[in-house]
Amino acid sequence: MSAYPFPLMLFAAGFGTRMGALTADRPKPLIPVAGRALIDHALDVAQAAGVGRIVVNTHYRAEQMAAHLAGRGVTISHEAGRILETGGGLKAALPLLGEGPVAVLNSDGIWTGPNPLRTLAAAWDGSRMEALLLLLPLDRARAHGPKGDFRLDASGRLSRGQGGEDHVYIGAQILKPDRISAMPDEVFSLNRPWDAMIAAGTAYGVLHPGDWCDVGHPAGIAEAEALLHSARHG
Repeated sequence: MSAYPFPLMLFAAGFGTRMGALTADRPKPLIPVAGRALIDHALDVAQAAGVGRIVVNTHYRAEQMAAHLAGRGVTISHEAGRILETGGGLKAALPLLGEGPVAVLNSDGIWTGPNPLRTLAAAWDGSRMEALLLLLPLDRARAHGPKGDFRLDASGRLSRGQGGEDHVYIGAQILKPDRISAMPDEVFSLNRPWDAMIAAGTAYGVLHPGDWCDVGHPAGIAEAEALLHSARHG
């Protein structure tokens, strides 16, 4: 398999408040799903895609994350003092990721089917895209809430904000870092540069050919385990 063309940012710094008592003594990425830590499922995706450089951000119970990741060939971007949110976390990690577009993966989802990072790389066109987000139709997103995140037009461009958002962002994307690095704030959400990219017509989406389950809350664990079992055993 050819090497993956982009470095990877893996988000793992959040408090996991939606997980309730499950994150009282551990960070959310270390919650077990089908006998393995959530973050290990995400690292499997990265390894299967052939990613060469992986940066993981940490904040909550960072010492546990560091111990779990020791010897795994990843670089840690530790957010000391305060959590930087998704945009700020990526901005802080950019010096570790290098120049050019970066792939981003959340650590609180389970993907089955074709490799999500490979799907993104195959669809990426840097001549017209600043962002390419991996999506599923709302009715196929498991353990997700009742609302979608984006609309997707026939050309693949994203929009939102006028209602009718019928596609869900499923935690994987490729981004050009220019707008992120230019943000004046230290703490901010990726929603801000996404909105600027949408306004510029440079934010796109591509559909994931497989399935995905949101494991950001306790109910998602059993559903994710059922999805994995189904994928493995048919």
